[in-house]
Amino acid sequence: MAAELDEADVVVVGAGLSGLVAARDLVRAGLDVVVLEARERVGGRTLNESVGPAADQVVELGGQWIGPTQKRVNALVHELGLSTYPTRDEGENLIERGGRIHRYRGTIPALGPLPLAEVGIAMARLNRLARTIDPETPWTAPVAASADAQTVASWIRRNVRTQVARDALRIAVEAVWASDPADLSLLHLLFYIRSGGSFERLLDTDGGAQQDRIRGGSQLLSLRLAEQLGARVRLGAEVTRIAHGENGVEVAVADGTGVRARRAIVAIPPPLAGRLRYAPALPPTRDGLMQRMAMGAVIKCMAIYDEPFWRDEGLSGHATSLAGPASIFYDNSPPGGTPGVLLAFLEGRAARAALRQTPTLRQAILIDEMARLFGPRARFPRRYVEQAWSAEPFSGGGYAAYLPPGAWSDNGSALRAPIGPLHWAGTETATVWNGYLDGAIQSGERAAGEVASALGAGGDAAAAGRQRLLRR
Repeated sequence: MAAELDEADVVVVGAGLSGLVAARDLVRAGLDVVVLEARERVGGRTLNESVGPAADQVVELGGQWIGPTQKRVNALVHELGLSTYPTRDEGENLIERGGRIHRYRGTIPALGPLPLAEVGIAMARLNRLARTIDPETPWTAPVAASADAQTVASWIRRNVRTQVARDALRIAVEAVWASDPADLSLLHLLFYIRSGGSFERLLDTDGGAQQDRIRGGSQLLSLRLAEQLGARVRLGAEVTRIAHGENGVEVAVADGTGVRARRAIVAIPPPLAGRLRYAPALPPTRDGLMQRMAMGAVIKCMAIYDEPFWRDEGLSGHATSLAGPASIFYDNSPPGGTPGVLLAFLEGRAARAALRQTPTLRQAILIDEMARLFGPRARFPRRYVEQAWSAEPFSGGGYAAYLPPGAWSDNGSALRAPIGPLHWAGTETATVWNGYLDGAIQSGERAAGEVASALGAGGDAAAAGRQRLLRR
């Protein structure tokens, strides 16, 4: 006998930030909403980890930073009664190149005059190209055909001569997209730069995407939203199939339960949305988009010490290594400064290679690299934690999904377009700060607006409230 389905106006698949924002806006518009989340927690690709007894002694195993131009996430922080604190960047930074470790101050690493000039020229060219992109329709740009026919790696080879500059740009690409330049469409890189404002803004701490952290951890955004939604959020509810048609949707859950609704918002990464079964099958353009989008590969690794000893040595904790395996390091200590936390990222090919190692071997290799950069005291952390997002079944990777060459041109028009009663959210669908927490919020607001409009619901009050927050 078939299971009896619950009834709602709207069912949201995924309790990450985008899905929860969409659900909140729809509830404010007077609609009955159910959120289905496969995990036993909310927050998607954000995840807090306690490193001490105080409420703010927390590190984030997933997305964590927000920047001053990310208006939506800053407004949500304010709305939820949370606060931010600056990412520490006081002291000298380190760069490892040519078998030596160099100290420098500011955001410009000590690459040498010629490589440094080449990196600056390359980034300026990419910024100029990005300004020709309409983030709503990247495939219509004058440069779209040529940019979508090549990888970022091929562009770097043609435009950058020195190996040091090429390596620096490779690390920059890995740091932002968690992808190798050889995998990434140049058009996708240009779209992403446009969505964030400039290449420098994606990379910078002061004034950039890494400027601030949320006190108590970024997952608090989702936890607070879920508290507001209460029993509307169902955990451990893995969606397997979505039937859709003129009469609405029927969403099936792996445990045999389900929800019947007038509309659905699918707020999970496109590659994971492509693993669901749809009846009827989705149009080829949408299905092809989900097949072609790939998740970045990242392992976020943290060594925890009694204190941030590197500060005593005049170091900021920020380091770049051209040798690897980890390329980027940060001081990720809580706001009070204890315990001391060194954060390392394994990204792209380095992450995929590390996933073939045992966690014990991976830890040993990372601690060796930290000791090489920060000295022998780094060899003895009191604790080590990591999160391999590519091994997480309901994320499939991080930081976000990207498009390879040709995908924007062939399938990009399907990224946000509703299909009957089906709507799409998630940071990958954002036009502003795509791939970031801010983009996730924008996508949830957009999808909720589409649904509220289609159902004739009163979403004006919620929209006006958001605009007031954004103006602050």
